[in-house]
Amino acid sequence: MQKQSLPQSRQTRQSLDVLILAAGLGTRMKSKRAKVLHELGGAPLIAYVCRTAQALNPDKIYVVVGHQAAEVEKAVKAEVGSLAEFVTQAQQRGTADAVLSARAQLDNRNSLLVILSGDVPLLKAETLKHFIEDHRSGGATCSVLGVRLENPTGYGRIVRDVDDHFVRIVEQRDATDEERKIKEINSGIYCFDSGKLLPALDRVKPANDQGEFYLTDVVEILLAQGEKVSVYLHSDAREVSGINTRAELAEFENLLRRNTIRKLMLEGGVTFLDPSRAYISASARLGQDCVIYPDVAIEGGSEIGEGCEIHSGSRITNSRLGSNVVIKDHCVIVDSTIESNCTVGPFAHLRMGTTIEEGAAIGNFVEVKKSRLGRGSKSMHLTYLGDATIGEKTNIGAGTVTCNYDGKDKHPTVIEDNVRIGSDTMLVAPVRVGGGSVTAAGSVVTKDVPPDTLVAGVPAVVKKRLKRREK
Repeated sequence: MQKQSLPQSRQTRQSLDVLILAAGLGTRMKSKRAKVLHELGGAPLIAYVCRTAQALNPDKIYVVVGHQAAEVEKAVKAEVGSLAEFVTQAQQRGTADAVLSARAQLDNRNSLLVILSGDVPLLKAETLKHFIEDHRSGGATCSVLGVRLENPTGYGRIVRDVDDHFVRIVEQRDATDEERKIKEINSGIYCFDSGKLLPALDRVKPANDQGEFYLTDVVEILLAQGEKVSVYLHSDAREVSGINTRAELAEFENLLRRNTIRKLMLEGGVTFLDPSRAYISASARLGQDCVIYPDVAIEGGSEIGEGCEIHSGSRITNSRLGSNVVIKDHCVIVDSTIESNCTVGPFAHLRMGTTIEEGAAIGNFVEVKKSRLGRGSKSMHLTYLGDATIGEKTNIGAGTVTCNYDGKDKHPTVIEDNVRIGSDTMLVAPVRVGGGSVTAAGSVVTKDVPPDTLVAGVPAVVKKRLKRREK
């Protein structure tokens, strides 16, 4: 008796590969930048597709590059590292030609190949997992992910016969009036048996005067060979939609932002005084009981602790805030750390790895660059602190400047604990101010100041020794 073969879903499964098409410029974006490098929610479009592909745990991710290949490769590597292998499409001659560019990589793989476009950022891994399982369980050679649109203009229509079986995909320009009424469209997402895909690709002929080769023709070729082609109908058209214009990019940005803010309110316990006027990165994290005022932007992978208040007009990028931090109006904070129970602003600028330690305060029109302000210290007015290390319980008077640049190099300033820097003090780096010292208003400090001394003048000189204050 002949042994009955098991369904494919119960056999040892094929390896899984993902091919991402990312070679095009995207002429409808009206940009010199490759379409997949345009940003959505602070990350390039290709980054979202790579994350989704990686979530499938594939054996390999192949990325077809062309325009601005080096920049696209850099963006991909930032997401998936060495899992990605790059293929160059020398001339952009259609989707079939793009896949054919990976022949050397796909030959003898005999894998299940999922083909994605690099401009579909909202696609979920769960959707693809269901799609792949449907492909495997149905024993198909090719599966097409389709959706229904109320206005399908511009999309390739999925044509079925009277028994609801797939017949072909017809492009808008080639469709009859009757076919244009079809609302089921091709999303451009496919599953293929790679061993049967490659021979079919060789049979594709140019589809227009530009000599372009379309992957939709492969589907018809396989069907004509007696292979099974199935359609997986997905319910969410927006999820599988690509971005082709800047107007669509803006629509997706609004959608992503609304979803992010709604999730933070419902699941994270965050208050938004006006959700329509907040701009929060999808990768940012906000703690419980934060209050976000209108016109706040929190970008990149910023982390905001619990109970923080971020007031109007402030922008926080790739920074970390502890708990109970108050950011007053119109502050710019980039690549910096603010520990718990601090206040910043209004109109403050923190950048380039600045750290504000617990309980410290930065006031209005203070710029802090690549510096550390110690616990309980304050700089409240009209000050520049660059390349400075400031100790605990130190007060920086209004108008103080660390003169860190000599025209060639940057130099450090060190201000120790319990120092009082008088208003309009110029600290000409490199210089150190010892603990417990005081600089008089208007001093120009060009030499190190000993601990527990008062200095004054231009240049500043020691005026007297001070009695050490209790810490």
